[in-house]
Amino acid sequence: MSTSSSAPPALALSQRASRVKLSANAAASARAAALAAQGRDVLALTSGEPDFDTPAHIKQAAIDALARGETKYTATPGTAALRQAIVDKYRRENDFDYTQAQIVVGNGAKQIVFEAFAATLDAGDEVIVPAPYWPSFPDIVRVNDGTPVIVPCDEASGFKLAAQALEQALTPRTRWLILNSPGNPTGAVYSRHELEALAAVLRRHPRVLVLWDEVYEHIWFGDAPPAHLLHAAPDLRERTLLVNGVSKTYAMTGWRIGWGAGPEPLVRAMVVIQSQATSGANAIGQAAAAAALQSHDQRFVGEARAAYARRAALVAKALAAVPGIAVLPPQGAFFVYANCAALIGRLRPDGRPIATDIDLADWLLEAEGVAVVDGASYGLSPYIRLSIAASDAVLADAVQRIGRAVAALKAAG
Repeated sequence: MSTSSSAPPALALSQRASRVKLSANAAASARAAALAAQGRDVLALTSGEPDFDTPAHIKQAAIDALARGETKYTATPGTAALRQAIVDKYRRENDFDYTQAQIVVGNGAKQIVFEAFAATLDAGDEVIVPAPYWPSFPDIVRVNDGTPVIVPCDEASGFKLAAQALEQALTPRTRWLILNSPGNPTGAVYSRHELEALAAVLRRHPRVLVLWDEVYEHIWFGDAPPAHLLHAAPDLRERTLLVNGVSKTYAMTGWRIGWGAGPEPLVRAMVVIQSQATSGANAIGQAAAAAALQSHDQRFVGEARAAYARRAALVAKALAAVPGIAVLPPQGAFFVYANCAALIGRLRPDGRPIATDIDLADWLLEAEGVAVVDGASYGLSPYIRLSIAASDAVLADAVQRIGRAVAALKAAG
């Protein structure tokens, strides 16, 4: 007797899953890694990850925590020691008075952003996202049923949101405005005057919350630290969530520790959501993060900032010398966002056109093994983003390779 069988039905995924895509940085890094695995010589300038090692005293704090047996569950909002270290950091560095109840520690800053939107967005609620943007911002809005409202901020504006553009983007459905300074991917830094102008608009719209992404707070290249939103407009504090972490400042990306500081009702709601998602962040990472913030030895922060400033200047100058590429030098973070408009329409040696910045990024990888990320992934084309979180030698080599790849392109017709 024979039995008939049929293939199982296709796995049905949620609409939520279909709204988002793999991180652009992760996708570009995966392509570079695949080529490297095939034996290609690849320089990956895709990831916002410091090439420096975590400072020794921070690693020792983790070892000491292990020796003390700090290997158990942690409180969902974070250990008391780390939350107090964050409170002390804000008081010492920023002259802000927060309490532990206004702090939530997560598995990286990205989790904090996710929880903030999960706690506040309903279907149809809007979030203003200035472009160029960190690609996770609009996708985290979408996965939480919100609608990202993308506001292009061109090179003429320094890639920064102007007050008039903010006013035009606001609607009765607006729940959040995202501001990122120093910014990823452009390295843009808002001045106090620019923040005051944005705050004047926000005061007319009291329902709108502000997510102030300060992850690159300590990576700036000017004569003084960048202006802070809550110094320019302290009255916005009760509707502002500060998002920060130790990943960039202390070269601790793999430790996965970020935090949010904001109004207590919002923080409480975020803690509830975290309690049903991941619970508390890892104990050893929190002990290391507390040591990083509390240490009297902050030399690494200044030394790393000086290195990033040197590298940013090196890459911006060298890229600007490549015919067809223009660069607005970054003011912070560790990226260079290079304008490649003059290369659009050129032809590869095989006759295929460079029709978009995606095509250019593919060509740089194929021709010279330089992995960058296209500007389309950040919401503003035609640009390419290069990470400067690599050694001076690697960066110099990468720019030379980019020059060769560009020189190989031919004018159409």
